[in-house]
Amino acid sequence: MEIKANLYYSDDHEWVRVEGDLAYIGITDYAQHHLGDIVFVELPEIGGEFAAGDTIGVIESVKAVADMHTPVSGTITAVNEALEEAPETLNKDPYGQHIAVLKMSNPDELKKLMTGEQYTAYCEQAEE
Repeated sequence: MEIKANLYYSDDHEWVRVEGDLAYIGITDYAQHHLGDIVFVELPEIGGEFAAGDTIGVIESVKAVADMHTPVSGTITAVNEALEEAPETLNKDPYGQHIAVLKMSNPDELKKLMTGEQYTAYCEQAEE
């Protein structure tokens, strides 16, 4: 299982990469592994405003359907439209494929997320 040190992580297994006031959001390697082969991704609407923890989309796999949540509050400024045609790329490269980009309204919410080291411990505990 790959966990990148330079990202933030939610307990719902989403990652956040911060560039200025933008948060790039995707699912972790742990999430894609447990979902199995991903066959569909429902993307959020550009311009949609969400609070931290809100559902912003749905990911379907051969095993399950899972809601995707935003770890931080803000407005969706872009989505990864390539996932509509090739959702399986989330299995191949979960950290190279963001799902949405959100302009953060409260960057302090990042302090509530886990570091790579904390997320590693979180995942190890979940596997016990």
